[in-house]
Amino acid sequence: MRSWVFLFSCNLMWALQFTCIKLVQDQVGSLFTVWGPMTLATLMLYPLIRSENRDEYQQKGRSKQDLLLFFLLALVGVFPGQVMVTWGTRISLASNAALLMLTLPVCTAILAYFFLRERMTGIRWLSFVMAIVGVLLCSNFNFGHLDFGLGYLLGNTLIFLGVLGSAFYNSYGKKILERYSPMEMLFYTYLAMFVIMTPLVLLQEWEVFARVPQFTPTTWVGLVLLTVFHNYLSMVLFLKALKQLDATQAALSNYLITLFGLPIAALWLGERLTLAAIIGGILVLGSTLLITLWEEKRTSGSLAPLGG
Repeated sequence: MRSWVFLFSCNLMWALQFTCIKLVQDQVGSLFTVWGPMTLATLMLYPLIRSENRDEYQQKGRSKQDLLLFFLLALVGVFPGQVMVTWGTRISLASNAALLMLTLPVCTAILAYFFLRERMTGIRWLSFVMAIVGVLLCSNFNFGHLDFGLGYLLGNTLIFLGVLGSAFYNSYGKKILERYSPMEMLFYTYLAMFVIMTPLVLLQEWEVFARVPQFTPTTWVGLVLLTVFHNYLSMVLFLKALKQLDATQAALSNYLITLFGLPIAALWLGERLTLAAIIGGILVLGSTLLITLWEEKRTSGSLAPLGG
């Protein structure tokens, strides 16, 4: 029960991301938008790491080679999952990006099969189909205007690589949770991202630092929300849930971002909800409850959680 509450909460926080990017985009570049909040979130995680009791994890065969695994998670998982998706959406269309994001559960399931030996059950396929239908209804897609031609090939490729990166982080990251706590995994991955991204930010967007004193209140609000909710609290809750659930279950819950994003847009941006969006939201909610409650209840008697 607690795990799906965590999933609901972190997806609600992730739903704020797109609005926050709109708030900061006039004064902050795409690289700094990722690097700045993530760096601050890393500093916020440090006191939690220091106060955390990690005795049960430290006895599970850690080695210095694990540092390479954290850099692998950062380079192959987090970097494309955040930076490439941002770049790709700018080159392609937002509608194309939204459709390509629907491949995340399938990508996660495939990678989880190779890395974790998980399998796709009938309930998971049913949840996947319900979620796709629900998201399409929520998004009010106009298929006549979608363009997957050569003109958007580069952008669509970057977006899909970003989806694969997120799927890799969701699946392969669970192996690291056998020896490290969720907060340790997040902290060390963020440290690796800092090492990877800092040279890129200094090279490509160094002028943003000079503009910090001129940041407007709107920009600061967006950066604070990205730091506290998107990069900090939401990730802590997600990794705690991932430790108890299959990677595929956790990935399917990401469709809640659409469910929560619609009322946020209605309240913040004045957008109106359509009947199709309401029906789609109900389907998304149903698919998530199906995968996080029904299957978890069915399997809880036979599957022991990792790291427990």
